[in-house]
Amino acid sequence: MRPIRRGDRGPAVIEINQILAELDLLTGGADEYDNDTERAVRSFQQTRGLSVDGLVGDETWRALDAARWRLGARALYHAIPEPLVGEDVRTLQERLLEMGYDVGRADGIFGPNTARSVAQFQREVGLQPDGACGPQTMHALKRLGRKVVGGRPQWLREAEAFRRSGPNLIGKVIVIDPGHGGSDPGIVVPDGPLRWTEADLAFDMAARLEGRLAAAGMRVHLTRGPGGGPALTDLARADLANELGGDLFISLHIDGHDNPEADGVAAFHYGTGNGVTSTVGERLAGLVLREIVKRTGLRNCATHPKTWELLRLTRMPAVRVDVGYLTSPADRERLIDPAFRDRVVEAVVAAVQRMYFPMEADVPTGSIDVRSLRAAAVS
Repeated sequence: MRPIRRGDRGPAVIEINQILAELDLLTGGADEYDNDTERAVRSFQQTRGLSVDGLVGDETWRALDAARWRLGARALYHAIPEPLVGEDVRTLQERLLEMGYDVGRADGIFGPNTARSVAQFQREVGLQPDGACGPQTMHALKRLGRKVVGGRPQWLREAEAFRRSGPNLIGKVIVIDPGHGGSDPGIVVPDGPLRWTEADLAFDMAARLEGRLAAAGMRVHLTRGPGGGPALTDLARADLANELGGDLFISLHIDGHDNPEADGVAAFHYGTGNGVTSTVGERLAGLVLREIVKRTGLRNCATHPKTWELLRLTRMPAVRVDVGYLTSPADRERLIDPAFRDRVVEAVVAAVQRMYFPMEADVPTGSIDVRSLRAAAVS
């Protein structure tokens, strides 16, 4: 749908204002998307780890709709085919994770893993193990304290799975996601008779990365091809990555800004900004960022936690990398150079290899010769 923005009116705007008022971000409801609404939406996006643009697009709308639910306001159960979604589900999942139950990622979706964890909890406290969270289960949850201390168990499991998988890339599965594509070109910059698009450059880097990682022995999947057709949503890309059973997920983008002096590379991983983070995803984001900065000289714009659906709903460590600004003359000159894109790709390959090294066996940034990985795969 077209994003709802300042100046819009109608039932959807009334509902947005009502939700924002319930969250104490806005006083009263109104039928106009005015300056106050935009400020409240930006505040909501900031606290939820979303892109802060003041627009209510699909992802922000789903987050607003989920935020209206508080744990205990309704019974929670595994509904098929449309699972219950909401902030109350995420709070329940966080509570279960703190108590040592394996619900997977706290994604706010009441799926089979959450139902199994609820049933396990119910058995342990002497309740009927039906997997639904009603008043009795809620009372028991409030009564009991945390079981697990010293780290969030889901991220500890994730880190342990990586440690056990060994340093070799051969046989590992990686999903590469070239941003945008199809009917969505992303950032577009005319350059005389030429026209540079984020979608084309991201796919070029993804195709080069596919070749390098496959040569190193990994099983590589791309979320899209170079052609047209309808654009994939982030939800569809996350679902595809899950179906492919990836061990890692890397999404490649190029940024843009109204200010042509904005430049540099940034990396994003799943996290809420208040301490809840994918430790493996955060490490991958840091490695990718540092390798790109070292090998290309792009400005380091840091790593950032986000709750974007692309990062939150993938069941494997996932990062998004924004490689330069197409709107920056300096970055654009580099991005349109195939040799520069090769250096970016080699940086990502080196970061992926370092992900599988034990922490005590890690190597300095920029020191891995990617050609040696290809040689090791064929030897």
